[in-house]
Amino acid sequence: MGKVSTPFPKLKLTVKNVYGECYHGYKAGDELVLEDFTHPPKYFCLGLAHVLFPVIYALSFGAKFPFRDNQRSLLVTCPDGGKMEFEAEIFDKEGKIEKAPKDPDFRGPDPKKMVIEVVKSKGKCSFGYKLGDKWETTGLKCIPGFCGVAFHCTFPALFALNFGAKFLFMDNPDSIDTVTCPDGGNIVFKVARVKEKEK
Repeated sequence: MGKVSTPFPKLKLTVKNVYGECYHGYKAGDELVLEDFTHPPKYFCLGLAHVLFPVIYALSFGAKFPFRDNQRSLLVTCPDGGKMEFEAEIFDKEGKIEKAPKDPDFRGPDPKKMVIEVVKSKGKCSFGYKLGDKWETTGLKCIPGFCGVAFHCTFPALFALNFGAKFLFMDNPDSIDTVTCPDGGNIVFKVARVKEKEK
């Protein structure tokens, strides 16, 4: 594979804490640079990649975590017994780590209203989903009875939008309409953050 050509920013992972033996040999202070959210380093742990992806996807599209001293970062724990803790950060265009001080007005979680909609349908869906079907949820809450594979696919978008990400390449930057079922690509979802009316 040649040099990575990507419009997306680089990211950095730093091992902050070690609580057990890591098969990859990561140790406190180790730093890993990702070319973008789709290009991890060689021999990167896929278990970590699984839990990390929603975080680096969200950071790549402008999400902020207002409870953090640097809102443009987040801690991620190894899914294998919590053996390690990593800090995910993102680089700006000048190659410096982005900084956004903690929000002084932060008072606790502010889950956003989300809508998942089927915008394309072909072939057969084992759950019977069809064009125009919609589901609502708040923040990161699971939807009762919703296809687990579909929720797995939509979760990175839900996570990103819940923390303020914007998809500026979309007509509506508060949504993304390319979330595709991996079972033959028969169903494509749109995930949107909905502005609620002020009370």
